[in-house]
Amino acid sequence: MPEPSKGAAPPTVAIIGGSGIYESGLFSGTRTHRLSTPWGAPSSSIEEGTLGDVRVLFLSRHGKGHVTPAHRVNYRANIDALKQLGATAIVTINSVGSLKEELPPGAFVIPDQFVDWTKRRESTFYDGGRTYHISTADPICPRLQRRALAVAAREGVQVASGKTYVCVEGPRFSTRAESRLFRTFADIIGMTLVPESPLAREREICYLPICMVTDYDVWAEHPVEASEIVRVLQDNVRRVRDWLKVLLPELASAPGTCPCPTALENAGL
Repeated sequence: MPEPSKGAAPPTVAIIGGSGIYESGLFSGTRTHRLSTPWGAPSSSIEEGTLGDVRVLFLSRHGKGHVTPAHRVNYRANIDALKQLGATAIVTINSVGSLKEELPPGAFVIPDQFVDWTKRRESTFYDGGRTYHISTADPICPRLQRRALAVAAREGVQVASGKTYVCVEGPRFSTRAESRLFRTFADIIGMTLVPESPLAREREICYLPICMVTDYDVWAEHPVEASEIVRVLQDNVRRVRDWLKVLLPELASAPGTCPCPTALENAGL
């Protein structure tokens, strides 16, 4: 298992996303890690590099070539591997559908709440022996949220916040009836935020999702098509890469406090 480098370690921010982010030359790559964890292998090898003074780790959530669907991703292995490599913050790139007119395809959203509609995913590291009940009242790191929104405002990037993400099992898209139901309590819909977010909290890592709206869900009377999602996603990836180049160094040194690094202190039984 690779060990973190000796000496004073630079801030480490991990990115979980698709290969279009890494292959853009977002950061200078220096090393490839192939790890094992008690929960198996992560979705892909982890690329390590630098962006300014920040150490950056990149993991492809669905594997190289998008071969693993959302309901089969080994979320526990992914999060644990990033923890092993010293990640203190994780930024994720999530494609989502919109449940509201005011969030059109192409919009960026940083949600602050989620509703878990998944059915059969492993959602904790502590499923035997020691039990922890972490708080997910505020499941997204508030410190990283504040910094990301401040950077977006300064850079002229429009980002919606204060929204709720409903996470569904997948890999199918919603029925019209489901979509109308989800609209009553959520703003965006996707397949990857859970259990990724609570697992990061259990590993005491700050977690920030950047959600890219690719389509209106089927409440809008227009069935979702994969080709439409790919087209919007390609344009969004270019825009989010530009934003990340500015955002990552600032997230690594974001001021303030948050509950993430001490999430287990009072959660054990």
